[in-house]
Amino acid sequence: MKRILVPVGIMLGCIFIAAALLRTPTVVEEAAPEVIAVSVRVTEVRAESVQLNVESQGKVQASRVASISAPVAGPVEWISPAMEAGGFVAEGETLLRLESSDYETAKARSMAAMQQAQAEATFASNELDRLDELAVKRLASDAQLQGAKRTADVNAARLADAQASYRQAELDLERANIRAPFDAIIQSRDIELGQYVNRAQTVAVLLGADEVEVRIPLAIRQVGFLDVPLGMRGELAEERAPNVTLKGFYGGDEYSWSGKLVRTEAVIDANSNTVQTIIRVKQPVAGTSSMENDEIPLPIGLYVKAIIEGKLVDDLIALPRSVIRNNNQVLVVDAENKMHYRDVEIYRLEEERVLISGGILPGEFICISPIQAVVNGMSVQPVMEVI
Repeated sequence: MKRILVPVGIMLGCIFIAAALLRTPTVVEEAAPEVIAVSVRVTEVRAESVQLNVESQGKVQASRVASISAPVAGPVEWISPAMEAGGFVAEGETLLRLESSDYETAKARSMAAMQQAQAEATFASNELDRLDELAVKRLASDAQLQGAKRTADVNAARLADAQASYRQAELDLERANIRAPFDAIIQSRDIELGQYVNRAQTVAVLLGADEVEVRIPLAIRQVGFLDVPLGMRGELAEERAPNVTLKGFYGGDEYSWSGKLVRTEAVIDANSNTVQTIIRVKQPVAGTSSMENDEIPLPIGLYVKAIIEGKLVDDLIALPRSVIRNNNQVLVVDAENKMHYRDVEIYRLEEERVLISGGILPGEFICISPIQAVVNGMSVQPVMEVI
């Protein structure tokens, strides 16, 4: 009997409980799902004056290159120890000396010829004065006077010719000493001791040591960011030339040099649509305090990065470049903490920041968080951050 009654009782109890639950159901109140606002970093928009810089890179070259030629001919008698590739020579320093005995002889002969011409001219002048006095007293004829005048003029011309020949002989003797026309670095030497040098033969190539130049290509749009007159000709005045900072690695270390943008080339490169600008850098002089402060001369041939000081533009908004979405939009957080897309006017895109000239107003808040899923009008929890 127990085997029958116990299961039946359990089944009846379950039926009773199920019926009771069906008669008294639990009513669950409906509630809207709680919306959790996403926390985002925002920054307040501020308009300010922004100093623009233009960056590019180029190769250092000599500002002056001189191919030194021999003004006179002769065998090389002496060569300066500085006349080696990389050597430094000061302005007026003797580079080499040609054998000058022929020119000394020519000078001596010219001196003798000039002294003879001087004596003849003096005698002819005195004779003319004497006959002129006699002619006044009617003691000399007009023919004698005219002959004396002719002789004096001829001897005066011979004296002038002899003086010119003597000056030329002096000049040739002086030119036997070939000197540096400016402070220079020796790029190459083309002669050796004892070699016969002809007139106008190249003996060395010199590079200017007091300053160097860097040719920097700039895109046409970049030129508009510089505070220089467009279409200028010639070099800019010292006070108008933009400052330039050059940076480059040399010997494993990074160095910087200061220079000036002095001019732009007249022709635009049709292939790259760029214009070449010329930056001039004054070199430190050996032995000065600048050399003692670890400032080294800017090496010719070095590739450097140039940072050119550009315009100062008012009323621009500078923000991190990452705030730009969809090419020309930003996310604006309004007073109700809702986020919306906004089109803006981009003045300039830089490597780390964007300069905005319109579309947002000072005092508004811009989302700077790298949020991916964005719904226009979504609620957010702004976290203020100053940049």
